[in-house]
Amino acid sequence: MEIRSVNVTRYVTPLREGGSLPAIVEADDDFLYVLKFRGAGQGRKALIAELIGGEIARTLGLKVPEIVFAHLDSAFGRIEGDEEIQDLLKASTGLNLGLHYLSGAITFDPLATRVAAGLASTIVWLDCLLMNVDRTSRNTNMLWWNKELWLIDHGASLYFHHAWQNLDSANKPFSQVRSHVLLPFATALDVVNEKCRSLITPNRLHEIVSLIPEEWLSGEVAFEDVGGHRQAYIDFIQSRAAHSDLFVNEANNARASLI
Repeated sequence: MEIRSVNVTRYVTPLREGGSLPAIVEADDDFLYVLKFRGAGQGRKALIAELIGGEIARTLGLKVPEIVFAHLDSAFGRIEGDEEIQDLLKASTGLNLGLHYLSGAITFDPLATRVAAGLASTIVWLDCLLMNVDRTSRNTNMLWWNKELWLIDHGASLYFHHAWQNLDSANKPFSQVRSHVLLPFATALDVVNEKCRSLITPNRLHEIVSLIPEEWLSGEVAFEDVGGHRQAYIDFIQSRAAHSDLFVNEANNARASLI
């Protein structure tokens, strides 16, 4: 598997509803992308979480916009008038991450669109695996496009990598699932559990983690080299998948308490 690379040619508009101030940009392939900046608050780790989370979601058969590596030239920081955006662009020179912009998509509204139990359960399972705290009724991070549900914004996932010494969370439930916007519809968690777990193979995890650019992984003091850093992601996610019964039980209990 490969991730395409593009060059950003035009900064279109900021998306100020995002805490890290992503933006819609145009690239040299004439497509629009939602650009996630390496110079934003969570830095490269948010881009890593976005990449891993998006590709694992795709592995489970879920809809995710195409992910690309987006190169940002230093010239953009010199011509932007907004000082906050100018600083962000200057700090993000180099390799960033973009998601194909779904023109005409609308924010998913759980009150307007009912999600099938299997799909809802698979998404809840994914977010428990990734420890994604950011798929709530306040911010669903899902879009309705071409009559299908698309997942976006996994940058808040895998929060363990902000403190590598706390790896004991790999085998723990995910208590934040009680706030998941799709939890009321996730009545098939036991059914999807085995299938989802079987798809998260060591080979597949290796393929996904191998996609992370070396420059996003370098300089992490917790590891002797980039190879060790990559392997830590594989080991952590593989361990969580192997112990998925723990977070599935937690999710089932949380859903039962809503009824």
